Amino acid sequence: MVPTSRRFRDPRSTEYDFIGLIIVRCPACQKAARVVPAPQDPGPGGRILFRPRRLICRACGLSRVWSGRRVSLTAGTAAPVTDPYFGMPLWLRIETRHGWLWAYNLEHLDLIRRFVQASLRERAPWYDTGQSMTLVARLPAWMKAAKNRDEILRAVGRLHARVAGRPT
Repeated sequence: MVPTSRRFRDPRSTEYDFIGLIIVRCPACQKAARVVPAPQDPGPGGRILFRPRRLICRACGLSRVWSGRRVSLTAGTAAPVTDPYFGMPLWLRIETRHGWLWAYNLEHLDLIRRFVQASLRERAPWYDTGQSMTLVARLPAWMKAAKNRDEILRAVGRLHARVAGRPT
């Protein structure tokens, strides 16, 4: 049995809080690459979601720029996940018997780990203003079920090992 922490309080994060850095599989060398905002001024009223992005691979030197108007955010865990800008497969994704577990970056993966590992999970009060559907609230039921805790934590551990360069 995995030791559990006592409490998790929903930080009210949304998917948009994690798109500043997305780790993907490089289309050229199949190693880890990064999708980051391009170093440009977004202009007045520019939304972070539609800022130009760059795909950068340190292993092979690949560099691409995205400045489109269409973003494809992932909905669900039934199919393999891609990044919303270039459509590249995420580096932090793994298939479980219930569905795909995925994260944009290590911070996102850590939020999922802390939620799954907690024995007491607290939501923000109903009267709190702001987003009503946080990232934690949108997690699928199989990730929220205590009976799947060990399996999900093992999958999270495999994803951490993949980033560290160890074999999974």
